[in-house]
Amino acid sequence: MNTSAELLKELRIDRKAATPPPSSPRRGRWIGLAILIVLLLAGIGWFVFGRQRAIEVTTAPVVAIQQGSASSSVLDASGYVVARRMATVSAKITGKVREVMIEEGMRVEEGQVMATLDPIDANAQRSLSASQLEAARSQLAGLQAQVAQANAEAGRLQTLVGQQLVSRSQYDLAISQRDSLRAQLRTAERNTKVANDALAIADLGVDNNTVRAPFSGVVTAKAAQPGEIVSPLSAGGGFTRTGIGTIVDMESLEIEVDVGESFIGRVQPKMPVEATLNAYPDWKIPAEVIAIIPTADRGKATVKVRVALKVKDPRIVPEMGVRVSFLEAAQPARAAAPKGVRVPAAAIVERDQKTVAFVVGDDSHVEQRAVVAGATLNTDRQVNQGLSAGEVVVLDPPADLHDGSKVVEKQQQ
Repeated sequence: MNTSAELLKELRIDRKAATPPPSSPRRGRWIGLAILIVLLLAGIGWFVFGRQRAIEVTTAPVVAIQQGSASSSVLDASGYVVARRMATVSAKITGKVREVMIEEGMRVEEGQVMATLDPIDANAQRSLSASQLEAARSQLAGLQAQVAQANAEAGRLQTLVGQQLVSRSQYDLAISQRDSLRAQLRTAERNTKVANDALAIADLGVDNNTVRAPFSGVVTAKAAQPGEIVSPLSAGGGFTRTGIGTIVDMESLEIEVDVGESFIGRVQPKMPVEATLNAYPDWKIPAEVIAIIPTADRGKATVKVRVALKVKDPRIVPEMGVRVSFLEAAQPARAAAPKGVRVPAAAIVERDQKTVAFVVGDDSHVEQRAVVAGATLNTDRQVNQGLSAGEVVVLDPPADLHDGSKVVEKQQQ
């Protein structure tokens, strides 16, 4: 019995022994720290052995090919763009503005109406002149009829006098009346002409209320508004406008430069000039000396020089600042100036039967770019397509250099 009971106890499962002991918090922290150390070592290993190594290369910039050769400058000076033909347009008479038809920047043609004045007074004067002309013409017509009658009467009396049917004194009286009427007719004709001229003057007075552009140009200033009084003489004082607006003939733009007396001997008429506007410093404008003004400014010790612009462009406007370079000689004409950019010949290589160059980007990675190579320029090579001025290319690209490779500038020994 005891033996059977002991055997049954051995077959019983001990649940307390099967339950694993609880793990301590300190042991979990050690396991996490070990995992972190393994990951850190793996990252360091990839950084040292797995990342892409930068390839040492030599680089050179891409340079734009200059179109022609500029003449050397013998003198540099500064000046301003001015309009040779500019006018502040005003009315010929004093009057009140009725309508203004211009705005700044608007182009006007010669004879175009810019503004109108109130024509009440001028219209009244014209009506009076027209009435006076009609009265003079009526008087002229009456005298013409009287003269015709007097001529006929004198003719009849002359016949009767010859037949001794009327007295000689009666005939002489008819002749006298006829001559008097003829004199009155001539006076009436002159009065009619005077009245006609007065009407023409009145028409001019009406037309003077219309302000027209004296030449074609661009409006640069609008000086008057409807309701204001304008006068060419400013008779109304400081509150009276003297003009409607200012127009400039953009075809007459030129440059005025003040050259020091010490250097004026270097400037000659017809001398080539290269002008650069302060607003567009990269734009070289060809120009030519028109004339040297034969007088000096004693205060500034300078002589004024007029320079003609050979290019007409809407970007050139009056009062712009400009720098000019007086050139030694005219630029020589070249039949076939090379175009595109130039790079060292060592930057052009053949890869996969293509002519390519490796361009270094801002992130030090290279881009393989197909190019169209041109003529050989000494140790350089002309590139017509594929590269732009200012980019950086790799010289003598290694065989293992490919698109996307990271490069570093080789240190000079």
